[in-house]
Amino acid sequence: MAISAYIFIETTQGKARTIAREIAQIPGIKTAHTVTGPYDVITFVEADSISVLGDFIVSKIQGITGVLRTLTNVVIDAQ
Repeated sequence: MAISAYIFIETTQGKARTIAREIAQIPGIKTAHTVTGPYDVITFVEADSISVLGDFIVSKIQGITGVLRTLTNVVIDAQ
């Protein structure tokens, strides 16, 4: 069963749009939006398992230069 999650990303100042575009190119990312508020980018991702999701976040998203912090919210009630 696939796992879906929203990942909220805080970036260094002035890098949100560049980082959102870079993240949007990563396989598994369904959407990546630059937003206002305490986070700069919000993405929606799907992975095969919670383990794959965790590895994905650490290696693919947190590894991008300019990503300061992430907060992941796993979807528990899909329509």
